[in-house]
Amino acid sequence: MSTHPIDIEEFYEANEARRESSEFEFGSEWTDNDGNEYELSWVEATGELYLMLAPDSEVGTDAFGDFYALESDVEELSVLVIATLGSHDAVISVLDGWEDAMLDDGSLEWLYARVRR
Repeated sequence: MSTHPIDIEEFYEANEARRESSEFEFGSEWTDNDGNEYELSWVEATGELYLMLAPDSEVGTDAFGDFYALESDVEELSVLVIATLGSHDAVISVLDGWEDAMLDDGSLEWLYARVRR
């Protein structure tokens, strides 16, 4: 698990399996106590559950499933790995109820509590 965010290109360059893997998104409206919005995704090949923060930009995906910023430079995207979960079923179990929890103010607190269990 990362202790500090890295830019998205560093994230993918550090392990090419990430770039080639299927990814599953679990919402893009997670918020911290300052109101910043995050997207939550899980990388199948590595088991990494990560948050991505894009400063005031919309995020899209290309034909290969890679993320890119529509209104800002890719270098501005920050990624923070918050857990490693070995299977899609494990992710689904840990995140049970995420659709509703994500919409609450400061929803990252709920998320962090779930992945620490």
